[in-house]
Amino acid sequence: MSRNAIVTGSASGIGLAVTELLRAQGWTVTGIDLSEAADHVADVSDPAAVSAAITAIQSSTGDVDALVTAAGHYERSPISQISPAALHRMLRVHVGGLRNAARAVLPSMLARGSGAIVAVTSELAIGGGDEDAHYAAAKGAIIGLVRSLAAELAGRGVRVNAVAPGPTDTPLLAADSPWRATEYLATLPNRRLTTPQEVARVVEFLADASYCTGEIISPNGGAVI
Repeated sequence: MSRNAIVTGSASGIGLAVTELLRAQGWTVTGIDLSEAADHVADVSDPAAVSAAITAIQSSTGDVDALVTAAGHYERSPISQISPAALHRMLRVHVGGLRNAARAVLPSMLARGSGAIVAVTSELAIGGGDEDAHYAAAKGAIIGLVRSLAAELAGRGVRVNAVAPGPTDTPLLAADSPWRATEYLATLPNRRLTTPQEVARVVEFLADASYCTGEIISPNGGAVI
């Protein structure tokens, strides 16, 4: 029997790589994204829109076995230039996106006593980064939420874990991003960016690993050792 997964941010980057890998492994995957390329178009920061999308998906495909929250937003800025609106947007997309999707899938997962939630955070949540304060803060909050949900749901059949990638070769990193600079890549043990497909394999592992909950796995190419 095919297992059902929902992936937010499914139209590009890590979310697309996760969607493609899980489908190749026999999962039925439904994507949510702002892009029209997704199966369902919704803003993950909007609780009502996320709830409506996931209700429609469950009505169509059945109960959700795994939720992967990969929708993201990235910008660099010195803290003196981070406006309240920019900070709030970062928190709404990352922390709100996880919260909104998790709240929508948890009733059916808890009723069945099984399910997996995998959130995509960042190694910047662990190590921080120059001019990355609001992004790192939002990604750090995801780690706190993941570990708290894992504790809350322990023993009820629902596992909650996170993947914290290092700089990854996705459209979120502009061509002139300092993370793409030769000087930065030379500081990494493997001298290159992580690929979305490499991150997707870690996500797949956590979606399947029945013994993992509250884990933060960081495929970061040695950016944090």
